[in-house]
Amino acid sequence: MAGGAAIEGAVGCHAGVDEMRKAAAAAGKTETLDRYAADYPVGPHDQPQSMCPAFGSLRVGLRMRRTATVLSGSACCVYGLTFTSHFYGARRSVGYVPFNSETLVTGKLFEDIHEAVFKLADPALHDAVVIINLCVPTASGVPLQLLPKTINDVRVIGIDVPGFGVPTHAEAKDVLAGAMLAYARNEAEQGPVQAPRGGKSDKPTVTLLGEMFPADPIGIGMMLEPLGLAAGPVVPTREWRELYAALDCAVVAAIHPFYTASLREFETAGRPIVGSAPVGVDGTAAWLDAIGAACGVAADKVDAVKAKMLPAIKGALAANPVRGRITVSGYEGSELLVARLLIESGAEVPYVGTACPRTRWSESDRAWLEAKGVKVQYRASLEQDIAAVDAYAPDLAIGTTPVVQHAKQQGIPALYFTNLISARPLMGVAGAGSLAVVVNTAMANKARFDAMTELFRGVGAGDTAGVHEDVPKARPEFREKVRRQLAAQAKKRKAEEMI
Repeated sequence: MAGGAAIEGAVGCHAGVDEMRKAAAAAGKTETLDRYAADYPVGPHDQPQSMCPAFGSLRVGLRMRRTATVLSGSACCVYGLTFTSHFYGARRSVGYVPFNSETLVTGKLFEDIHEAVFKLADPALHDAVVIINLCVPTASGVPLQLLPKTINDVRVIGIDVPGFGVPTHAEAKDVLAGAMLAYARNEAEQGPVQAPRGGKSDKPTVTLLGEMFPADPIGIGMMLEPLGLAAGPVVPTREWRELYAALDCAVVAAIHPFYTASLREFETAGRPIVGSAPVGVDGTAAWLDAIGAACGVAADKVDAVKAKMLPAIKGALAANPVRGRITVSGYEGSELLVARLLIESGAEVPYVGTACPRTRWSESDRAWLEAKGVKVQYRASLEQDIAAVDAYAPDLAIGTTPVVQHAKQQGIPALYFTNLISARPLMGVAGAGSLAVVVNTAMANKARFDAMTELFRGVGAGDTAGVHEDVPKARPEFREKVRRQLAAQAKKRKAEEMI
C-alpha cells in the first residue's frame, strides 16, 4: 500500500510527527526543515488545526497557466488533495507518481519521478513542472533537489511540503511562490526575460503579495493611478512570465504578511516592502502614506488622493453599518484585515484568531486592533477560537467549519470565513460595506436559530444521539412539543394567507 507499510528505511503515514521529523532529518532534509522552522515559526501550539498544508502549494500550481503540478505522496493523501483542489475549482489534472515501500527505500520512486518529469517537460505545453513531496517522501528523503533544473527549456521545481514542517496551507502557498520567485530572479539576473502578456507597465508598479478577491487589485490600481503608479502582478501569479514583472516593481505590498520566503526574494532583489492594506478609512490612509513614501511620491499628491478616497470610503461604511458583537477566526491570513473593516463598519470585535504567524509586516494591524480592545491571537488553535465564542457570546461567529458548527450548536449565527467572507472585496471603496449585507443577514437570523434550538432541544445527546448503549426511553413530551409547534406554525401561515 502506498506509503502505508513500514519496513527498514521507510516511515509510514502512521508514524507520529516527532518520528517523521527525525526520519526526515536522518534522510538529509535537515536544511529544509530548519528553513521552514525559521520562516514559519509555530507556537504557542505545535500546529493549528486546518486542512493539509500541501493544498496551498497545489492550489498555486494548479492556478498557473502552462504549469504541470505533480504530487509525490501516499495515495490516500493524493486522493484527498485532488478532491479538495477540484472542489475549489481546479481546471486541470493533478499529476501523481505512485509508490510502495520497496520503491521508496530502494530509490526507485525518485527514478519514477525523474521519468514522469521528462514526459511532462514539453515546451509546447508547459513553462514549468512542479513536483511536491508530501509527508512520507519527505520523511524518507526523496531528493527532489537532484532533479534537473531545466528539461527541454521547461523549468523543473521540486519542493517538500510536509504536514510536519509547514504549519498551514496559507504558508504552503508561500513555499511554492518563493521557490518560483527565486528561480525567476536567477533567470532575470542571467539576461533578458519574457515580458508580461499585456506588456511592460509604463509606470512604476506595486506588486501585491497574497491571494485576494479579484476586484481588489482593480480597486488598488484606481487608488495608485493618481500617484503615477500602477498595480503590478498578484503573487502567487497566474503565469510564469508574471514573476519577472512582480520582481521588477517599485515596492511590494505585503497584503498577506506571512509570505516569508517570497519577501526574502523581493528583499534580495532590493525591493522595499510595505505591510497592511488599504482597508477602511484608517488603513487606507496609512497604506497610501507608506506607498507614497516608499516610491518617492510627493506628499501633496498623496494627500490629494486621500482627500478623494477617504470620504468615499467613510460614506460607504456609514451607508452600510454593522451593529453587533462578532468574533473572527480563520486560516486564510486576512483575518486581521476583515476585523479592521468590521470595526470601522460599526461592529464590536472582541477577538481575532488567525492560524498564521505574527510577523513584522502585520504589526500595524495588530497595534490598531489592540488599541480598539481586540484580543489578537496568532497561531490560534481550534480550542482558542471556540473558547472565544463561548466567552464573548457574540451575535455572529466568523470562523472555520468546526467553529461555525460549535456556534450554531449554541444557537449563535455563524459564517464560514473562507467561502463567505474572504470571497468578497476588502480594499478601498469597494471593500467598504461589502461585508455588511452577509453579516447583517446572518445576525438577523438569530430568531430562527432560537426557534430551531428550542425545537431540537435534547436531540443529538443522550438517548437521542443515535448511539444506544441501553434501551432508549420513550419521550412522549418531545413528540407533544413538536406537535404543538407544528400546529402553531400552521395556524400562523393560515392567518398570514387570510391577510
